[in-house]
Amino acid sequence: MLFHSWRKPLCHRGKFFPLIQLFALSHGHVAIFHSCASIPSKYPSFRKKPSISKKRKVVIFREFRDVNSLNDAVCVFHQMVRKEPVPSVVEFAKLLRVMINMKEYSVVVSFFGEMMKLGIPFDDYILTIVINSFCLLGCAENGFSVLGVFFKSGVQFNVVTFSTLMRGLFEQNKIQDAMWLFRKLVKEKICKMDEVMFGTVMNGLCKQGHTQTALSLLRIMEQGDAKPNTVVYSIVVDALCKGQMVGAAFNLFNEMKQKGITPNVLTYSSLVDGFCKFDQWEKVRLLLDEMMYLNIFPNVHTFSMLVDAFCKKRMVEDAVEVLKIMVQKGEHPDVVTFNAIMEGYCLRGEIDIARRVLDSMIDIGVKPDIFSYNILVNGYCKQKKLDEAMHLYCEISQKGLKPDIVTYSTILQGLFEVGRVERSENFFAEMQNAGHSPDIYTCGIMLHGYLKNGHVEKAMSLFHRWEKQKEDTYILIYNTGNDGFFKIQKLDKARSIFDKLYSVGLHPDVTRYNVTVNGLCIEGLVDEAKELLRKMEDNGCLPDNATSNLIVNGLLKSNKTNEAMALLKEIIQRDFPADKVTMSLLIELLLLIGEGPFLLNMIPELHLRK
Repeated sequence: MLFHSWRKPLCHRGKFFPLIQLFALSHGHVAIFHSCASIPSKYPSFRKKPSISKKRKVVIFREFRDVNSLNDAVCVFHQMVRKEPVPSVVEFAKLLRVMINMKEYSVVVSFFGEMMKLGIPFDDYILTIVINSFCLLGCAENGFSVLGVFFKSGVQFNVVTFSTLMRGLFEQNKIQDAMWLFRKLVKEKICKMDEVMFGTVMNGLCKQGHTQTALSLLRIMEQGDAKPNTVVYSIVVDALCKGQMVGAAFNLFNEMKQKGITPNVLTYSSLVDGFCKFDQWEKVRLLLDEMMYLNIFPNVHTFSMLVDAFCKKRMVEDAVEVLKIMVQKGEHPDVVTFNAIMEGYCLRGEIDIARRVLDSMIDIGVKPDIFSYNILVNGYCKQKKLDEAMHLYCEISQKGLKPDIVTYSTILQGLFEVGRVERSENFFAEMQNAGHSPDIYTCGIMLHGYLKNGHVEKAMSLFHRWEKQKEDTYILIYNTGNDGFFKIQKLDKARSIFDKLYSVGLHPDVTRYNVTVNGLCIEGLVDEAKELLRKMEDNGCLPDNATSNLIVNGLLKSNKTNEAMALLKEIIQRDFPADKVTMSLLIELLLLIGEGPFLLNMIPELHLRK
C-alpha cells in the first residue's frame, strides 16, 4: 500500500520495456541517438573489450592527464576513435569521467552519440555515465531513452544505473516518476535492490518532505534482504530532525544502536542540530560526550551547527568558544561557520564587529559568498545605515560576486524605511536591468514602501499592474495593500482590495480578516466588523481569539457594553484559549458594569484554561 499511494504518471502506463523503446528520442540531446535499433554492428558483441597494448595505455593515460579544457578533450576523443585498435571501453569511460568533472555534460552525451554511430563498444558503466549527464543537465526523463539502449544492445541493467536515474528524477521533483520506476523495479525484480538504491529513494523522499513515507520504507527494508545500514538510518534521522520531530529521531537513533548499527558523525550532527533548536542543551552535551567516547569526532558540519545555534540565541561568546575548539581539533571553519558568527553579531546590533569577521575570513583565505554580504547588508539596513549598506553593495561586484534578489529586496526596504523613495525607485529599476524579476516579497516591499511614505497613487498604480497576474501567491500583494491602506486611513481603498480577494479566486486567512476587522473597529464601524465575522465563518475561515478580542475591544470603545459581554460569553463557550488581551477586556467590563456574577465566575475559568 505504501507505493500505491503515488499516482501512476500517464506517460508510464503499460509495460516497462516497450515504453522505454517508445520514449521520445527527439528531445534535446537524445536526438543524437537517432534510434536504438540503428546501433551499428561493426563489433559482434558490445561486451567484448578490444585488446590494447601496455604502451597504448600509457599514451592514453598521459593524454587524460593533459586534458585541461574542452578543446583538449575533443582532440583526445578524435584521436581515440581513429586509433587501430580502438581503445578499450575503460579508456572511453575515463575520458567521459573527465568531462563530467569538467561539468561538460552535454559533451558527454555528444561523445556517446558519436561512439554509437561509429559502432564503438560500450558497457553499463558508460551508459550510466550518460544517464548521469542527462540528470545533471536537468533532463532526467531523457535517461529512459538510455535504458532503451541497454535493452537493444544486450547490456545488463544494474542497480547503480537505476539509482542514478532515480536520483535525477528526485532532484527535478519528479517524485511520481521516481516512485513509479522504483515500484516497477521491486515488482518485476529487474535488478537486485541494495542499500544504495533504498538510500537514494529515501533521501529523495525526505528532501521533498515525505519523511513518513521514507520511514515506512525503512520498516519494509528491515523485513527484506537489503537491511538498512548507518547511511539509511541517518537519512531518516536527519529528515525527522529537520521536520522538528526530534523525539522520533532520537528514538530511531536508539533503535539503530540496539540493533548493533553504529551511528556516524552525520547521525550525531543531525541530532545535535535538532536538540539545539529546541534549547535542549543537556542532551546536546550528552551527545557530544558520547561522540568523544566512541571516537567519533565532530566535523566542520557539526561545529557549524553548534555555532549557528548559539548565534541564533545571541550567545555569540559561546559560539566563538566553539570556534576556538574547532580550530584546536584541526577542523577549519568554512564560510557557513563565519556566516553564522556574523549573523549572531548582527542580531545583537554589533554590525561593526560582524564586518570585522568578514575581513578576518578573507584574510585567512575563506572566500565570502553572497549570503555573507546579505547578512551584513541586512544588519546595516536595520540600523538605518544605508550609506554603509550601499557601499557594501558596490563591494559585492568588486569581489566577483553578483547581488541576488535578497540583496536588492533588503536594500529596497531599507531605503523606503528612511524615506528615500526616489532612490528606491531607481534601485528597483537597477535591479530589473540586472536581470532580476521582482518576486512576491519584493513586490510587497515596493507596495508597502509607497504606502508608508504617503505615495498612495503610486501604490495603487503598482497594485493594479500586479493584480492582473492572479496567482495564489499574490495574496501577499493584496494583504500588503489592504493593511497599508487601513494604516493610512484610506478605508474605501482598503475595503475595495479586501472585496477583490474573492473575485480573483484568492482566499484570505484569519490574519488578513483580523487586519480588516481591526481597521473597521478603529474607524468605529463595529457593526460592519461583526458582519465580517459572520461572513468569515460562512467562508470556512474560523476566527481565532484575536478576532473576537478585536471586536470586543471595538464594542467597548463604542460604549456597547452589553454586546461586548455577549461576545465575551461566546468566546468562553467556544473554548478559545485565554490570553492577556482577553483578561484585560474582562477586567474592563467589570469596571464598566460592576461585579456581575457571570463575569466574576469567568476569571477563574479563564485562568485554569490558560
